[in-house]
Amino acid sequence: MENHRIPDALITKTFSYTVIKKIIDIVFGFILFMIFLPIYLIIVILIKMTSKGPVLYNWNVVGKNGEPFKSWKFRTMVKEADNMKIKLSDQNEMVGPVFKIKNDPRITKVGKYLRKYSLDESIQFVSILKGDMSLVGPRPAGPIELENYKDWQKRRLSVIPGLTGPWQVSGRNKVNHFDDWVKLDLEYIDNWSLWLDFKILLKTIPAAFKGTGM
Repeated sequence: MENHRIPDALITKTFSYTVIKKIIDIVFGFILFMIFLPIYLIIVILIKMTSKGPVLYNWNVVGKNGEPFKSWKFRTMVKEADNMKIKLSDQNEMVGPVFKIKNDPRITKVGKYLRKYSLDESIQFVSILKGDMSLVGPRPAGPIELENYKDWQKRRLSVIPGLTGPWQVSGRNKVNHFDDWVKLDLEYIDNWSLWLDFKILLKTIPAAFKGTGM
């Protein structure tokens, strides 16, 4: 009978890389959070001055192995945005369980720029420090999205979700089919290495400055 046992050396190497990835998340997550603190103050003021509602949006999502957790984003939409989503469902530009429309009428004027430069998601450094997220990984899944996942798509939940990932640096506005999105995530998972994370982080910087969000 053929032996499919994973070599001990490979297990040790994978564990070591995972520990290093965790250390990188904590160290750089804290450094980046401190760097962004003055920017957060400006964002808070702008949101409060231009629209009604809380500064933060409670982002209830699903992480590794389908474990739910609460994260946050700076609010970029009007207060009633979630209730308006049903009426806009026929305008969804994504094929699959994810909702996305280019000129979303729910987005505020300030929110438009926060999304454009991905500043709304920068507060997720807190989730990285909590251990719910990583600097790099697949985007967290929404619980309603997860209900409509195909079986093969659920494998994207086998790793800790990330603040940035293959979808964000591969022209996310050009990907309009969820299957293609998931394929990018699975390719990342199957070929993961610390070097791959480093390359994605390097690509994220110019992508953010170019304003390819939304």
